[in-house]
Amino acid sequence: MKLSTFTKVMATTALVAMTATATLAADIAVIGGSNDDAFWNKIKKGLDDATPAVVANGGSVNYLRLVNYDNFAPDVVQLIRTAISMEVDGLVIPDWVPEAEDPAIKEAIAAGITVILMNAGGADKARELGAINYVGNEEYPAGVAGGEYFASHGQKNVLCVNTLPGATNTEARCKGVSDAITAAGGKSTQLPLPTTSFGDATAVAEAIKAEILKDETIDGVITISAGDADSAAIGIEQSGRAAAISLASFDMNEAGLARIKAGTQTFSIDQQPYLQGYLSVSILASAIDFGTSLPTFPILTGPGIVDASNIDATLAGVEKGAR
Repeated sequence: MKLSTFTKVMATTALVAMTATATLAADIAVIGGSNDDAFWNKIKKGLDDATPAVVANGGSVNYLRLVNYDNFAPDVVQLIRTAISMEVDGLVIPDWVPEAEDPAIKEAIAAGITVILMNAGGADKARELGAINYVGNEEYPAGVAGGEYFASHGQKNVLCVNTLPGATNTEARCKGVSDAITAAGGKSTQLPLPTTSFGDATAVAEAIKAEILKDETIDGVITISAGDADSAAIGIEQSGRAAAISLASFDMNEAGLARIKAGTQTFSIDQQPYLQGYLSVSILASAIDFGTSLPTFPILTGPGIVDASNIDATLAGVEKGAR
């Protein structure tokens, strides 16, 4: 039977559509933190929730995680080179240590890989490198928010505990705290600890205890991660000065939220890691597959303060695995 002109056109249109769909294949690599870092597990949930849409369009999402943070900058660079060797279409990368990572990120872009900075680096660095966007928190303003909170609640001498010293994002956090509380007439000092202490509850707790026993004017402690806040809570309790010290953290975990609920931790600074993972993958895949772009640059997911005033709403999100 001879096909009508209309039927031929429709068949051709369907074939073109099928071919176009078949060519949609955004193969994406995401570089992230170690398995025992609870913060990055929230980011991974966001990645996991975004992945089905990428797969439905013929693509894939490969998560390249650091094993630990002992050899931090070189290991991150190696993961970037691994992504390049995989010939992925897109790369989501935190620019934790620009002096080490930037040359490798530039190599990825030169190889034709579309890049989004996520979690660390910020908008200015994304523009400088040629990434299509930055999804995450601006670390210095987050630190300022923490310092202002301390100052408005009467703290005068805040210790910022940094278990990843030298990383751009953690240094900016502590600097923001210091600048804000100094502007309000107080002060803040940084306690830099070896990166090997990250996740070592005993080492972090002992270091914090020693510092607050040495300086009895310390009335606030803030840690650069939720896990470190767990250690800080132990160190503060062991020092016998828990009633005099306000504890806070960047980022959150269930133990920290329980302390806020119980009144033994004052606040956490939330950057909504779930959204960082979900949005970065979704936006990158859409840009590669469909040529979309957003006028919003950067895409900020924080900072927000979680304290006694909104702890119940936050805990509801925890029950669903996204906070």
